[in-house]
Amino acid sequence: MKIKPQNTIIIVALESELPAHHLPDWRMIYTGVGKVNASIAASQAIHQYKPDIMLNYGTAGSLDKTVHGLIEIGEFLERDMDVEALGFAKGLTPFEDDITISFGYDGVRCGTGDQFVTSVPALWTEVVDMEAYALAKSAKACGCDFRSLKYISDMADDSAAYDWQANQALGAEQFINWLNTARHGGDTRT
Repeated sequence: MKIKPQNTIIIVALESELPAHHLPDWRMIYTGVGKVNASIAASQAIHQYKPDIMLNYGTAGSLDKTVHGLIEIGEFLERDMDVEALGFAKGLTPFEDDITISFGYDGVRCGTGDQFVTSVPALWTEVVDMEAYALAKSAKACGCDFRSLKYISDMADDSAAYDWQANQALGAEQFINWLNTARHGGDTRT
């Protein structure tokens, strides 16, 4: 699938992760950190620009030592929801059908939450972030295709905060190379 600037929005939490001047031909949206900011920005951008596809780029922490570099997310899950007291499993939103969101792209599972992970929790995902599930849910609700690529900035451990600060900008070049391949219809498997 060719991805073209005129029918695509690129959505990123922070400009420090992917500065707009690196992709002057593309429409860049910065959401800020967290699920609420991501949901609002994604919904507004989809309604304003009516893209065929929304691309998310950002950083993620890995819970699996074999997952590193630039990766694609295949499934998106909520990891904050905690209504165990009502008999529901942790991380699952009650009374919803879309517990796991997927757009049919291969990749790892990402758990999204509003905490910066510094110790490996008992989760069922390979990576964690703070926006992807909210972006995917907004895209799905608006009927927009969605792909998410993450650069593993840290191993979600006790050095995660330091590692994220040191590594947050390192994946931008890899994403730009991926995007150039996608623009010309090449193989975009990560």
